[in-house]
Amino acid sequence: MFIDLAEIFVKAGDGGNGNVSFRREKYVAAGGPDGGDGGDGGSLIFQADKHLRTLADFRYRRVYKAERGNDGGQKKCTGRKGADLIVKVPCGTLVRDKETGLVLADITKDGQTEIIARGGKGGKGNVHFATATRQIPNFAKNGTPGEERWIILELKLLADVGLIGYPNVGKSTFLAAVSSARPKIANYHFTTLSPNLGVVSMGEGESFVVADIPGLIEGAHEGIGLGHDFLRHIERTRIL
Repeated sequence: MFIDLAEIFVKAGDGGNGNVSFRREKYVAAGGPDGGDGGDGGSLIFQADKHLRTLADFRYRRVYKAERGNDGGQKKCTGRKGADLIVKVPCGTLVRDKETGLVLADITKDGQTEIIARGGKGGKGNVHFATATRQIPNFAKNGTPGEERWIILELKLLADVGLIGYPNVGKSTFLAAVSSARPKIANYHFTTLSPNLGVVSMGEGESFVVADIPGLIEGAHEGIGLGHDFLRHIERTRIL
């Protein structure tokens, strides 16, 4: 199933809390503070994967959360950092903040990584708050919250050439003739309901990618017919 739009919630891990503890040693009646810092929360990271072609996975799972950092321990032990959550997305994925519309990332190259929600910082343990006048600090700092937001994923296919035209004029037949792609071909309008990609070999290891999008009708640029739903897939092409 070809899905090119998705809406999901992402939450980075909160930072762990700092610890309140004091040194306990034999023959030492009142040891100083030794509470450790909390660990940083994990971040939520998107990574481009050239083997993915659709956002279908995000239709069935809509909440993604990275791990919280561990709290600090005694003897100045720092809590373990929360694990980052790495989420694979297709090349050509545009990430927007749902509330503001701000573009957070444009992920176009295989292996490219982008931090979408940054983990919170771990809180300071009470060992940091001892002074000459406050030798027994009975407090520590809590970790800060990780970033969280609703985001919109928009897939724009990466191709060198875009095929555009009216319905049932032979775009898919042409794609099948020049590449190894096998799109559905039939003698009725709107046979093609989702974009198809084909790789055209030029010999000597050279090739280019052709995108065949569903047929357009008059007013498609205003959203009529399938309109804007598929025009996005030819935005990145070099030739139409």
